[in-house]
Amino acid sequence: MFDTLSDRLASTFKNLRGKGRLSEADIDATAREIRIALLEADVALPVVRAFIKQVKERGLGSEVSQALNPAQQIIKIVNEELIGILGGETRRLRFAKQPPTVIMLAGLQGAGKTTLAGKLGRWLKSQGHAPLLVACDLQRPNAVNQLQVVSERAGVAFYGPEPGNGVGDPVQVAKDSIEYARAKQFDVVVVDTAGRLGIDTEMMQQAADIRDAVSPDEVLFVVDAMIGQDAVNTAEAFRDGVGFDGVVLSKLDGDARGGAALSIAHVTGKQIMFASNGEKLDDFDAFHPDRMASRILGMGDMLSLIEKAEQTFSQQEAEKMAAKLAKGPKEFTLDDFLAQMEQVRKMGSISKLLGMLPGMAQMKDQINNLDEREVDRTAAIIKSMTPAERQDPTIINGSRRARIARGSGVDVSTVKNLVERFFDARKMMSRMAQGGGMPGMPGIPGMGGGAGRKKKQIKQAKGKRKSGNPMKRKADEEAAVARREAAAAGNPLGLPQGGQEPQNFELPEEFKKFMN
Repeated sequence: MFDTLSDRLASTFKNLRGKGRLSEADIDATAREIRIALLEADVALPVVRAFIKQVKERGLGSEVSQALNPAQQIIKIVNEELIGILGGETRRLRFAKQPPTVIMLAGLQGAGKTTLAGKLGRWLKSQGHAPLLVACDLQRPNAVNQLQVVSERAGVAFYGPEPGNGVGDPVQVAKDSIEYARAKQFDVVVVDTAGRLGIDTEMMQQAADIRDAVSPDEVLFVVDAMIGQDAVNTAEAFRDGVGFDGVVLSKLDGDARGGAALSIAHVTGKQIMFASNGEKLDDFDAFHPDRMASRILGMGDMLSLIEKAEQTFSQQEAEKMAAKLAKGPKEFTLDDFLAQMEQVRKMGSISKLLGMLPGMAQMKDQINNLDEREVDRTAAIIKSMTPAERQDPTIINGSRRARIARGSGVDVSTVKNLVERFFDARKMMSRMAQGGGMPGMPGIPGMGGGAGRKKKQIKQAKGKRKSGNPMKRKADEEAAVARREAAAAGNPLGLPQGGQEPQNFELPEEFKKFMN
C-alpha cells in the first residue's frame, strides 16, 4: 500500500546523500518533495501541513547543522515525525478488572468488521484469552451466518440467538451475550455491530444504544484503509456520533495509496490499535507506529519478523538444529531442510517476510514476482526421495534423479539443481554454526571457525628463527615483553589507552531498542 510513498521518499533522500552540509534551499527542496509525496499518497492536507512544518523547523535547527551526516539526520527527523502522526507509542487493549472484557466493533458496511471480528478473536485466543464473538448485525443478509462460519474457522466461540436478515433486536442480543459469557466463563466478548453504506442517524443511534447497553471497555472503529480521504471524514462522524477508543485498519494489503493510515490518528486523536493486511485469519496483528514508519522509509521491520519467528519456531528445535550443524555439515539432512522450510512457510507469505528485511525495497519487483509455489515444488521433490536419499544425497545418481523427477513432476535438471543448492547451503550453515561467518567474511572471535588459521599462526610463530645478532635479539625480546605488558594492562577489546572502557561502552540509540 505504501510502495508509491516509499519510492518517492527514497528518491528524495537519495538527492541528499554525499552532501557534507545542507543549505536552507536544500531543506526547502526536500520538504517540498516530501509534501508532494504525502499529497500523492492521499494524506489529509492538515496532516501534511503539520508534518512539513515540523520537518522544516527541525531541519533548519542545530540538530542538522551540527550533525556529522546531515542527510541521515534529515531521515531520522522524518522517521520520528512519521511515528508521531501514526500515533506515537503502541496502544494496547484495556482489559476489564472483572471479566468479561467487552470490545465493540463499529464502522461502515463493507469495511470488513465481520471478518475482522474473527481475526481479532483468533489473535485474542493466541494471547491466552477465551473470546466470544457476538452477532449483533441483524440487518445485513446472512451476516449472522457469516460470523458463525468465521468463528468456526478461527476456532473461537459464537453467540447468535437471532437469525438476522432483519429479524431480532441487536440491543437485547448484546445485553444477553454478557450474561452468557459470564455463565460460560468467556473473558472477552467481541460485539459485531451493523454498518451502512453511508453515515445515517439510524445507524448511529443503534450503535449508541448497543454501547449504552453493554458499556464496552473498548469501542474500535473499523475503517477500510483503501477509501482514502473519506476514511477521515467517516472517522470524525463516528467519533462525534458514537465515540470510539481506537482504530482498526482493514485491507492494508490493498494497492490504494494508504493516506488514511497516515491521517486518521492525527485527525481524530485516536490511535490505530490493529491492522489487517491480508485475507487469511492470521493476517492480523497489533499496530506499531515505529515499525510502520520504518517500513514506509524502506528500513524493514526486523522486530515483527523476529516475533513471527518466535511464534513459529520452537526453542528446543532451534537448539537441536544448532547442535546438529555444529557437529559437521553431514549431520544436516534433506529431512531437516524440509522441516525448516515448512516452518518458514508457517510464518506466512515468503514475499511479505522478505519485505520486512532492511534494504529489500530496492528489490521490490523481484519480491513481487516471487513464485510462492516454488516452496511446494521443492517439498514435492524431497518427499519423492527415499529415506536413504534424504539422509545421504550423495548417493543420488542419474537413474535416481530420473525417478525423483517423475515422482515430483519436474525436470531432471531441477532435481539436480536442488541437490547442488542443498550442498552449498549446508556448507554455509555449518560454517556459520561453527563461527566461520558468511563466505568472504572473517570468523566471529570466540566462536570457533578460526581454529585452522590459529593453528597455522602458532606453527609459524614456533618455527620463527631468532636473530643471530645478540643486540637485535635483545631488542626483539624487550619489544615482545613490552607488548605483553601493554596487553595485560589494556582491556580485552583491544581499545587504546584512554579510550572508552568496556563497562562504560554504550550502544548507539538506534540499536538500544533491539536489546530491550
